[in-house]
Amino acid sequence: MTGKQVRGQYTLEYKLEAVRQVREGQAISVVARVLGIPKASLSNWVRLAAKDQLAGAGDAHSARTVTPEQAELARLRAEVARLRMERDIAKKAAAYFAQDTLRGTPGSTK
Repeated sequence: MTGKQVRGQYTLEYKLEAVRQVREGQAISVVARVLGIPKASLSNWVRLAAKDQLAGAGDAHSARTVTPEQAELARLRAEVARLRMERDIAKKAAAYFAQDTLRGTPGSTK
């Protein structure tokens, strides 16, 4: 093993899909983790897309092509991650308010 790191190459469609998910309110870190791309790359793509300077991979043969099924899978994974985060927040809020309610009951020692 040579230790040389290989840079990922992504198609313009793949980048645009990732940027779309961020613009729809997903956290950059969540989208990057779900799609398996570096967070810094996604941040750069979002910044470049805002300036209308986002480009795809240079060599079409070596570019990582994304099928519609892969794009749908990435979208669904991002949605699952968002829903899990919302569920966890709701659980914590419910536990907090349940604890608060128990403290206010007569006979409570706290």
